[in-house]
Amino acid sequence: MKAMTYRQYGGPDVVTLAEVAKPSPKPNEVLIRILATTVTSGDYRARSLDLPAGFGLIGRLVFGIAGPRQPILGTELAGIVEAVGSDVVNFNPGDEVIAFPGGAYGSHAEYRTMPEAGTIAHKPANLSFEEAASLSFGSMTALPFLRDKARIKAGESVLVVGASGAVGTAAVQIARHFGAEVTGVTSTPNVGLVASLGAHRVIDYTKTDFATTGETWDIIIDTTGTVPFVRCDRSLKAGGRLVAIQASFGQTLGIGKPSKVSGKEVIAGYVPARPEDIRYIAKLASQGVLKPVVDRIYPLEQAAKAHAYVDTGRKRGSVVLTVAASLDEIRSNRVGAALAVGHPGSTLART
Repeated sequence: MKAMTYRQYGGPDVVTLAEVAKPSPKPNEVLIRILATTVTSGDYRARSLDLPAGFGLIGRLVFGIAGPRQPILGTELAGIVEAVGSDVVNFNPGDEVIAFPGGAYGSHAEYRTMPEAGTIAHKPANLSFEEAASLSFGSMTALPFLRDKARIKAGESVLVVGASGAVGTAAVQIARHFGAEVTGVTSTPNVGLVASLGAHRVIDYTKTDFATTGETWDIIIDTTGTVPFVRCDRSLKAGGRLVAIQASFGQTLGIGKPSKVSGKEVIAGYVPARPEDIRYIAKLASQGVLKPVVDRIYPLEQAAKAHAYVDTGRKRGSVVLTVAASLDEIRSNRVGAALAVGHPGSTLART
């Protein structure tokens, strides 16, 4: 099968097209024909090893000391189940699915296997494959941080720094869903986008520094790694929580955290990806509560160009890779099937 691989750390040009072995599902796995995937900040970190200060050695241990241990990037996908293992009961060939391999990567390819009990769910019917592929990375990060670690409550105020990225756009919508009053921080070109996602207010950081406004919030969620506690202390209410998605090494170790007397918290660290969360996210998307944001779409073979765009740090929502031949073929076959049963184009409404 075709896959975009990298054998050394570096810039976008290390990502090249290769032929690799097609996987076969184990008894408890499904084989997914991938139709769309994304290039995320997680892919950028793994490919470049451009990590926050202090994480260099840890990064090598995780991703591979001499070179990448997993040569195929891609943290999320949307596609169609092609085959199932003998023990699989909840998925069948032909099912449309989304999946979140996360740090296991492997989605920049024509096929990937996933455990039936893993982070896989049926694709929301109201999303295209491109949109569905963009659903998991941001939402699977924002949801557990807000709901479980920050313990968000209805009526609280939430500030989302970096509100136009994949995690930020998900955080705005998920915070709204939980009944919070949401303020987004982004740059001038993205103010309208963040407002359209449901933010009650948007701060353009090129004109206003939120930390100097005198306003306070119950939760500040930092998706950019630019808000240490010392900067936002006065912007947090009593008992407020700073959620550091891109935590520094010091934040991870608990250095510089607020005193217990203040009642404030710095929340950082790892959140596990849980199967029930991807199903919950798919449900929210099917209800129209959670809408993926797609910035640009590239064919799989142009993954290096997609990486170069992600490297600019200016993407809005997600950058999608389509496994072009497969997607075109599926759509063509569906049109033919629809015509055969007298429902012209009916299946295309779902893709």
